[in-house]
Amino acid sequence: YSIFTPSTMATMKAIQIQRHGGTEVLEYVDLPRPEVTANNILCRTGLYKVSLPFILGREGAGVVESIGEGVTDFAPGDRVVYMTAHSYAEYTLAPSSYAYKIPSDIEFKEAAAFLLQGLTCWTLATQSYPDYVLIHAAAGGTGLLLTQLSKLLGAHAIGTTSNAQKAELAKKAGAEYVINYTTENVVEKVNEITNGLGVHVVYDGVGKDTFETSLASARRLGTVVSFGNASGPVPPFSILRLADKNLRLMRTTLMSYLTTKEEFQKYTKELFDLVQERKISLLNIQVYKLSDAKKAHDDLESRKTTGKLILEP
Repeated sequence: YSIFTPSTMATMKAIQIQRHGGTEVLEYVDLPRPEVTANNILCRTGLYKVSLPFILGREGAGVVESIGEGVTDFAPGDRVVYMTAHSYAEYTLAPSSYAYKIPSDIEFKEAAAFLLQGLTCWTLATQSYPDYVLIHAAAGGTGLLLTQLSKLLGAHAIGTTSNAQKAELAKKAGAEYVINYTTENVVEKVNEITNGLGVHVVYDGVGKDTFETSLASARRLGTVVSFGNASGPVPPFSILRLADKNLRLMRTTLMSYLTTKEEFQKYTKELFDLVQERKISLLNIQVYKLSDAKKAHDDLESRKTTGKLILEP
């Protein structure tokens, strides 16, 4: 996917769903190739990862094949990474305001793997107090990056994982302490590490299963950052529960940090500067063929994976 090969094909392969359900609803199908429109670029993707039917995907990396009216900062042949919907496909229509030229010393798969999770982690880490932090699922793609960035900013990172292998990966990323949540009580271990005070910040991308632990692990005047629902959404609760420790609760989404082209370019440049300087790295990238999207989803949901998963056409 790293070679620019203009195509006259009218169709493309994509992963589409026509109904909701498990991974059995993922279909590898032929669809019309999108036509470029104003202020958009058309990319041949080498990427990774949502009214029905629907093509899945939110990000990718590839080569610009054509540009729409009004696009002045990209040209056919440019190597780009981008955020857009419907990126589980051989060709993707992407807004030029959410595309970024890939530095020459960064590969496609590295750029694709870094973008969405990297921006999520960088915006979270730079907006939160970096001291004692608790990172749930520290061996996942987001967790590994959050751990590296927290350490880079001077924090004492505490990670949670489910087994010894994942614990070693979290330590490799810079976790000062790792808690095995299947055999240890997370709140008790956090209090032991912090002399009973708790952590300044909890990064919780898991959701329902970890929310109570997150609240209990935060110290007085601490912050709980909820940014994902891997186990399901956090159920409704009384805001008065935060009063006991004067806790701050944030529910963040990446796109609320990237509402303008200038914000996207700023954070993306900062992220890729760190990548180029090798201050952060992806400790594990697993590549699946686009046609194997169902297997990638099955492996992810069964927690067989660590690090980042990407799909390539």
